[in-house]
Amino acid sequence: MAYRLCSCSCSLTPDHHFFINSLSPPPLLKPTPFPRTPSLQHFNFPLSPHQRTSLQIAPVSVQDPVLRQTHEPDSEKQKSYVWVNPKSPRAAQLREQSYDARYAYLVSIAESLNSCNSDEKDVYSVLDALDDKIVEQDAVVVLNSMSNPETAPFVLKYFQERIKTIREEVILYNVTFKVFRKCRDLDRAEKLFGEMVRRGVKPDNITFSAIISCARQSSLPEKAVEWYEKMPAYGCQPDDIHHAVIIDAYGQTGNIDMALSLYDRARARRWRLDALTFATLIKIYGMSGNFEGCLNVYEEMKAIRVKPNLTVYNSLLDAMGRAKRPWLAKSIYEEMIINGVKPSWATHAALLRAFSRVRYADDGLRVYREMKRKGMELNVTLYNTVLAMFADVGYVDEAVEVFEDMKRSGTCKPDSRTFSSLMTVYSCSGKVSEAEALFDEMLAAGFEPTIFILTSLIQCYGKAKSTDDVVRTFNWILVLDLTPDERFCCCLLNVVAHTPTEELGKLISCLEKANAKLGYVVKLLVDGGNGEEQILMRETLELLNSVGPDVRRPYCNSVIEICVNLNMLERACELFDLGLRLKLYANVQSKSPVLWSLNLKSLSLGAAVTALHVWMNDLSKALESGEELPSLLGISTGHGKHRYSDLSLAELLESRLKELNAPFHESPDKVGWFTTTKVAAKSWLESRRSL
Repeated sequence: MAYRLCSCSCSLTPDHHFFINSLSPPPLLKPTPFPRTPSLQHFNFPLSPHQRTSLQIAPVSVQDPVLRQTHEPDSEKQKSYVWVNPKSPRAAQLREQSYDARYAYLVSIAESLNSCNSDEKDVYSVLDALDDKIVEQDAVVVLNSMSNPETAPFVLKYFQERIKTIREEVILYNVTFKVFRKCRDLDRAEKLFGEMVRRGVKPDNITFSAIISCARQSSLPEKAVEWYEKMPAYGCQPDDIHHAVIIDAYGQTGNIDMALSLYDRARARRWRLDALTFATLIKIYGMSGNFEGCLNVYEEMKAIRVKPNLTVYNSLLDAMGRAKRPWLAKSIYEEMIINGVKPSWATHAALLRAFSRVRYADDGLRVYREMKRKGMELNVTLYNTVLAMFADVGYVDEAVEVFEDMKRSGTCKPDSRTFSSLMTVYSCSGKVSEAEALFDEMLAAGFEPTIFILTSLIQCYGKAKSTDDVVRTFNWILVLDLTPDERFCCCLLNVVAHTPTEELGKLISCLEKANAKLGYVVKLLVDGGNGEEQILMRETLELLNSVGPDVRRPYCNSVIEICVNLNMLERACELFDLGLRLKLYANVQSKSPVLWSLNLKSLSLGAAVTALHVWMNDLSKALESGEELPSLLGISTGHGKHRYSDLSLAELLESRLKELNAPFHESPDKVGWFTTTKVAAKSWLESRRSL
């Protein structure tokens, strides 16, 4: 080993081009020792062509590594290199005199200052251990190595008092601001800035970079924007680095236009952006409903080799949940795991919301159970989100599991929405005893019955064919002075549609009290019209136009169902035609040169039976008019059935086709389709015409 003795001239200053997003500073650099320079001047590291043409993470900060200097006089000029035998006594003396030894000593002083009492006397007693020849660089090293915001102001004051000549006092302030940034202490940073200005020390871009970074790391985006906008008042012009970092702050404060405007400039001028900024941009696009924008930002981020962090992934998962694109949420989550990013509670919550929104019940159940396995506590909102999903798809046992988990959690208690979701599960399944027990539990928990809960209870009694209990519950609603809403009337109408004919009168009376127009229409239907077909259609049209669009189709489905159950199929066809004219049903029939088809998979059971009857009549008319049938005819029902349904649409259709002796058979290669050939269909239609 050999020692090289040299002197060189080098500018000394922190570099403001790097914003640090971590509380822990990077390791201090230990370059080859060099002598003290004549002055402390700002310098910028030149960028390579590659660096200039790519966006990189760029946190705002004073540079963490501090270059070192010796105590040699300013007048010393460069010396030639001298080789010294490392085993000689001279080498040991040189080691003791080198700035490496001085640097290590100053770092130990900083560590003592981090742990001493935060009063001036104790701080000064630690610093008095330094010799009288303190230079500006010593102060920079000590302050740069500190992490105690309470003692840092006293340290700064000490050096200001002891150092005879401070060429660049702003540098001492800047490294002190860095201490506050490390500890996210914006209050002390703002206080020190005021003192700095009062002393006549002019802040520079590095000063504002440190304070903006401190505000940003303290989750105070409003303050970050405030300090960014103060810069021109102090003669400082924001550069590309400031513009890039402030995108995140503008986005978090709701100034979306400014954030997106700066982002457009960032792409055009190739600013260096960090992962947090990209996460904010994804949130901005997600909240505005521009989900393609979210994905574009994500792809741009990867293209410029900015590594997505947990915040980015969580923001993107949340956006894909809002977009109802669970398949993309799955893909992003898998990519996250492959890249070694550990999922957090927020990750699982975003996935759970994404799957629940589109009723991906099996995926949602897996995420829920994984959260429970990992000991992650769900809040009331998440529990209710999962329960609502299970209620919609009919996962009774799973819904009960979630409800019991919630009660056992010790951190969450069921609220009115919780009881409503589970009541929906029981009511749609016709589980009367469970629904009544839950209702009693709800009352015992201090919740008053709502129209939503009582609607579900009526649905439960209707499902169980308990008409008297439906009437009793309806009368209770009137006693409680609750106003039946459209959802309640829709539910009661659906109960009527599935009630035996001999008990219809009891429920029609309830309908008339809940909605006079609806009761009148149903009464006309049950009475068979009595030659008042035009009145019935006019009243039905007025009824459908008077209700909200979300219940218009269910109303039409129910009145058609009533007609089907009363064997009034022609009347049902007239009502179905009304639904077509009102665009409540669409794309039911389609024709191509090779296939005529009937699409039933989006229809209720009664509407499907009616649509089938209409299609059969249309086929007969086509044959009578001489129209050539295609080589294949098919009926699509979809596959599977709702968990709450007693009968699937495919099972209903198969039964109906057998009654009609129609030559349609389940397709072996197309799930949910019943098909027949032109020859078989023509023969069957002709046989029907001869009857």
